[in-house]
Formats: sequence, structure tokens, C-alpha cells
Amino acid sequence: MYYEIATMTLPFGTAAQAASQVQAFCSAPEAGGELLGCWFTDIGTLNQMLVLRGFPDVARLQAERQRTQDGGNAFGCGSIYQSLTLDSYRAFPWMRPVRPTAESGLLGPVYEIRTYGIKPDGVQPTIDLWQQFVPEREKISPCIIAMVALDGPLRFTNIWAYPSLDARSKARAEAVAQGIWPPKGGPAWLTTAMTSTIALPTPVSPLR
Repeated sequence: MYYEIATMTLPFGTAAQAASQVQAFCSAPEAGGELLGCWFTDIGTLNQMLVLRGFPDVARLQAERQRTQDGGNAFGCGSIYQSLTLDSYRAFPWMRPVRPTAESGLLGPVYEIRTYGIKPDGVQPTIDLWQQFVPEREKISPCIIAMVALDGPLRFTNIWAYPSLDARSKARAEAVAQGIWPPKGGPAWLTTAMTSTIALPTPVSPLR
């Protein structure tokens, strides 16, 4: 599976309008991807809407990227957003596909989007280590997806769901206390370029 995260910086008071436009853009007959998440940032860089879309293959991702860029009104929000970035990803091959909450039962409403830089030759070791350690880590809280960027700096992004910020803190502390996270040896393959964003679902988000 392939994914895209679109990040729009919005003016104050426009999140509801932007979310409605995103839903319409992603459900149009000509749309090539599936809307999976539409969040608004709560902790991290503020006033940003994050849109997660899924694609069965890279050709459809690229075609939808072209539609988004060339249509003159990306996500129907061309007159709203102040900036837009589009990041493409390939899922770790062993990860289950991202599905809406109504299908998967995976529930937030607190979502953490973490991105780590990877050292040269670190992609496959990272994928292998996560495959080994994520099953035990998911007994504490679910990993929605882990995926390697297809463009820009070498990095990977992982998304986690929690029922509350307090539950997030407790889950992370428990995972460390049990020695199951972070993956043993994993940090050696990472750079110091790391970011974390806490975002909450908008009313149109299939991941709730």
C-alpha cells in the first residue's frame, strides 16, 4: 500500500470549511485515492490540517498527485490554505492496510504522527526491527501505520492512536518499562531529525 500525507496551513477559523472541502475533493468521481484521515493539529505546529489518503499502487498515487497539483484548487482549499505540502510513502510491507475506524475498530481520538530521519542503509534494518517489536508494542496501543517516504529526505513516519493524552503517556511509559520499545538497536539507524505532532480528527475523518 502507498499513502500520502497532505499538510495544509490554515488561517484561524477555517478548519471546518477546509474539512468539508477536503471531503468533497477526495470523494469526487475522478479521485484516485481513499480518504483515511483528516486531522487538525493540537500539539506541535499549530493551524495545520493533515490529510491521509491511501492508494493500492504507486501509479494511482502519482496520478492523484498530478490531479491535486494541476487542478488549480487542491483539496478544494486553494482559496483557504496559506501553504501546502504533499509527502508520499510506501508502507512497511508487513503492516496491515489502514482502514477507517468503522471497519478496523482502531480508535483515537488522539493521534500522534511521528517522523524520524533514517541514516543511509537504515531503511531495511528499521523495517525488520519494527516487524519484530511492533506486535508486542501493539498490545499496549495500536500503530495505525509505519511507512517510508518516497520523496524528500530519507525518513519514515508512524501514526499511533490513543484514547487520551494521559493514555498516550502511560502507554509509552509502560512500553519502555517492559523493554519492548523502542526496538532494541533501532535508534542506531536513526538521525536526530525527529518530529512529533498530536492531532485530533475533524468531523469528516474516517479515522476517528
